[in-house]
Amino acid sequence: QVQLVESGGGLVQPGGSLRLSCAASGGIFSGNVMGWYRQAPGKERELVADISSGGSTNYGDSVKGRFTISRNNARPTVTLQMNSLKPEDTAVYYCNIRMRIYEYWGQGTQVTVSS
Repeated sequence: QVQLVESGGGLVQPGGSLRLSCAASGGIFSGNVMGWYRQAPGKERELVADISSGGSTNYGDSVKGRFTISRNNARPTVTLQMNSLKPEDTAVYYCNIRMRIYEYWGQGTQVTVSS
C-alpha cells in the first residue's frame, strides 16, 4: 500500500522560509508525478507545485519565483522549498502522488505565516 509521509511545516514570520518534505513508500510505479497542494480555510484545494519523475515542473501562479520543488527518485522523495512566505500562503499543505490511474494523498501539514 502506498504511503506518503510528510515533514516540515509550522509557524514562520512573513518573509521567512520553510521546507516541506514527503517520502513515498509502497507500490510506487515509475513515470509518476509528485507534488504539493494546499487548502486554506473556506477555499478549494489548489496546486502549489508538482514534478515528474523526469524532472518537469509545474507551479501555481501565486508561488512562482518564491517556491522551488525538487525530488529524489531513489526513494522517491519530494521537497518544497518555500521562500519569501506571505500570510496568504497559510494553509494545510498536502503531498500528492499520481501514477497511472492511481492517486494518493498525505495527511497534510499546517503552514502558518504570521507575525
